[in-house]
Amino acid sequence: MATRRASATRSRAISIILVIWLLIGLAAAVQRNYFESSRTSCAKVGTVVVTIIAGPLNYVGANPKIDCNAPQPSR
Repeated sequence: MATRRASATRSRAISIILVIWLLIGLAAAVQRNYFESSRTSCAKVGTVVVTIIAGPLNYVGANPKIDCNAPQPSR
């Protein structure tokens, strides 16, 4: 029974850390004004997602950028 309680506590702690991590990443994306422009592209969405996932790493100098080249539709 003590093992189950320890496991639940550990899971809860990991969940809280993950949520805090993602909130810090969201704050980094907001500070970089990634949500200001109404123009979206594959690269912009990728950059925002990577910035949010990278979380606190943004504050130690990481500056993730995504470059994607989607195929153009035929005419």
